[in-house]
Amino acid sequence: MTAPAIAVTGLGLVTAAGIGVEASWRGVQSGVSTAKRDPALAGLPVDISCTVPDFSAAKNVGRRSTLIHDRFVQLAIVAAREAVAGSGLDPGTWDGARVGVVIGCGLGGVATWERQHSVLLAKGPDAVSALLIPMLVPNMVAGHLAMEFRAAGPNFVTATACASGATAIGTALDLLRDGRCDVVITGGTEAGVSPLIVTGFAQMGALSRRLSEPEAASRPFDADRDGFVIGEGSGILVLERESDALARGARVMAKVAGYGASADAHHMTAPDPEGTGVLRALSAALAGAGVAPDEVDHVNAHGTSTLLNDAVEARVLAKLLGTRAAVTSTKGVVGHTLGAAGAIEAAVTVLAVDTATVPPTANLTRQDPGIDLDIVAGEPRKQRIDVAVSNSFGFGGQNAVLVFTSA
Repeated sequence: MTAPAIAVTGLGLVTAAGIGVEASWRGVQSGVSTAKRDPALAGLPVDISCTVPDFSAAKNVGRRSTLIHDRFVQLAIVAAREAVAGSGLDPGTWDGARVGVVIGCGLGGVATWERQHSVLLAKGPDAVSALLIPMLVPNMVAGHLAMEFRAAGPNFVTATACASGATAIGTALDLLRDGRCDVVITGGTEAGVSPLIVTGFAQMGALSRRLSEPEAASRPFDADRDGFVIGEGSGILVLERESDALARGARVMAKVAGYGASADAHHMTAPDPEGTGVLRALSAALAGAGVAPDEVDHVNAHGTSTLLNDAVEARVLAKLLGTRAAVTSTKGVVGHTLGAAGAIEAAVTVLAVDTATVPPTANLTRQDPGIDLDIVAGEPRKQRIDVAVSNSFGFGGQNAVLVFTSA
């Protein structure tokens, strides 16, 4: 039995490039990094970040949000509102029991955790907010979106570190193909730009130390890369069966055609140098989509700007796909958004397919000579994209790969 085609009918983005799909897509196409010195991180060994500009919870979500939501939930609500509105679906009339919510998030409410821990130390337990737990646990983002959109179907959060958003979309794909949902609101969110989290990554040696030139710090696949720049944001997709979307006259932006997942089973933080887990996930995603490796036109790479990860990913892509596909990394512009990265990059991949445009990789001025790929840099490349891949990999050796095809 042939699996039903799954359509993307709505997108929402909140990134360091801007609030909304239009602003984010424009920023990603510019190929200009959003990284800057962050006053909130002053005094730390690394104080560079990519944060959402001019975001106000009171303005963008609602005044009550400042009291009940951590920032990771606020970002997701804004992105989800845009995605649902863009899909043309009406939560007031849909059968909510058939609408699922699956969101990826690696950390949860770290800002709330840090703030309330400081309150505990300074003022004692009686001063700690009664909303501490509801504001920090990761699953609450799915719960709040369910309440927002009257979505009473399957509802949960996936946590596979920096692959979380892609894992969520792959899970949503399965829910729709299995007939357990008619619509799924899916994607990822993260607001991890906090002193403790940034310090933790810095202590691991994962962050770029290009402090005197922050706008050049995130440089995926470049010979002079030295680590990633932490970011925040949310990417949300509305998925439904293509037949349902066409029956109601919706515009299909792209189709989610395949999903592959694997574990390296190798190391807590370092990828398997042979890339065997990545190769399995990519191969499974292509097989699930019924696509041959030589049919892939575009890859939105995980491309973190770290020495080892970029090298391993590039080796696997060259081995399986060769040099035909036009490759880019969104992280050069918006930084590494951790649990949201896979979803933001999936949304950018959908836009690339829909507009026949491959955005450039920021700061790629001298491609690593050991990387034999066609990496787009400098300016966007106009080309037909029938098949595109979005890669996401996380600590723990967790790999998730999505395949998108044109409508």
